[in-house]
Amino acid sequence: MSAIHLDNNSFKTEVIDAKGVVLVDFFAPWCGPCQMSAPVIDQMAEEYAKKTSIFKVDIDQARELAIAHNVMSVPTFIVFKDGQEINRQTGFPGKEALKAMIDQALTD
Repeated sequence: MSAIHLDNNSFKTEVIDAKGVVLVDFFAPWCGPCQMSAPVIDQMAEEYAKKTSIFKVDIDQARELAIAHNVMSVPTFIVFKDGQEINRQTGFPGKEALKAMIDQALTD
């Protein structure tokens, strides 16, 4: 199982209107750190399948979303809870740091 890619239309339904915790990976195909983090994000999508949703947004395909969420560099990881941004990390911090962001959101 891999992280689902969102576009402008599906983002509102899957993230903004969603209840619970969601992690969104804003990435670009040409970004080296994004390519390094991709398999980790897919692993996490599988590991967290029962607890939360993990999505990816290609900033080249969904420029409006990147602008709307102030994504200035990639990768940027944003945790949403009940449609509201509660945490963000620019740059790939590693799997454990991303897991900690999700786990904290799930327990808050």
